[in-house]
Amino acid sequence: MSHDPPLIGITADSEQPKAGARSDYSKYPWYAIRENYCSAVREAGGVPLVLPHEVSLVAQYAELLDGLLVSGGAFDVDPALFGDTSRHETVVLKEGRTDFELGITRAMLKADKPVFGICGGQQLLAVALGGTLIQHIPDEVKNPLAHEQPNPRHQAGHDIKITPGSKLHKIMGMASAPVNSAHHQAVKAVPKEIVVDAVAPDGVIEGIEDPQRDFVIGVQWHPEFHISEGDKRLFKAFVDAARKRAGPS
Repeated sequence: MSHDPPLIGITADSEQPKAGARSDYSKYPWYAIRENYCSAVREAGGVPLVLPHEVSLVAQYAELLDGLLVSGGAFDVDPALFGDTSRHETVVLKEGRTDFELGITRAMLKADKPVFGICGGQQLLAVALGGTLIQHIPDEVKNPLAHEQPNPRHQAGHDIKITPGSKLHKIMGMASAPVNSAHHQAVKAVPKEIVVDAVAPDGVIEGIEDPQRDFVIGVQWHPEFHISEGDKRLFKAFVDAARKRAGPS
């Protein structure tokens, strides 16, 4: 199925109601997504579509969509999914969301459609591609940066170095870039065919890509905040790849 402008699926976050919490959206389970995920897709020329976590509909979603954006969230991928036999005390799981995101990501990869992973979405993408994760940066990285930055997320937390010649470098047109940072986990290792295309000054992996595909990219920061022009170019390249994959309507 083809669309012009391309149809971009965005994975939602999910929450269970908290007893006695007045700020909850509902007394019943609900989905959530920050507006700028959607507006960034729209501004880049795509049609954003928020996806409920319906595992039984993964095949239908993958057929319908031209591209997939795997969003971030305040939770972690189950360490068992990348071969770890223990779980760090800071790890928070959302099994239903992870089951759906792994399913739809793998289906989109199989269909050779663009996939863009952001923050926790990069970590999910890395696992789907056969990689592993650092469960808690302060315990595994020597002298780490403040990857859970204290300043607001719409401001930069640190810079990254972008790998020359990588797809990310060609898209962003920058050797380095200021990025925001909101994570306690990170990609540890990826299969040899996957390229690490950006790193933080402390060595934490900030970007990955599959060079054999038109657009399969993960970034550890949140480019939907458009902190640099490179962030805007990244969304534009993603939507353009989805349009190319969709073909003529």
